[in-house]
Amino acid sequence: MKFSVLVNEGPFTHQASDSAYHFVKAAIGKGHEVMRVFFYHDGVNNGAKLSSPQQDDRNIVKLWSQLGKEHGLDLVICVAAALRRGIKDDVLAEGFRISGLGQLIEAGMETDRLVVFGD
Repeated sequence: MKFSVLVNEGPFTHQASDSAYHFVKAAIGKGHEVMRVFFYHDGVNNGAKLSSPQQDDRNIVKLWSQLGKEHGLDLVICVAAALRRGIKDDVLAEGFRISGLGQLIEAGMETDRLVVFGD
């Protein structure tokens, strides 16, 4: 099955990012394809390298970057939502890119399922 994923919540205020991360990891592990992970609303904060969690806390931004690199995932940050939160190309974590809502629409049209995490 071919999936696309939408993450609408930030990495440290909601479980949505962690749930999406574990879903994507499990789907890939079972042999499914994940075409794109699109980060929207506060979810764009998942792609900002400026976060610096404590050493004993999970670093979900780093985990997304590593997963993207290992599996060639397309990690897309919504440009409008990012700019509203002061996120530009120079603060993106490795593996993330900024693009428009057309990428979300395309992902929904070209995959079997669009799975949404967060409100």
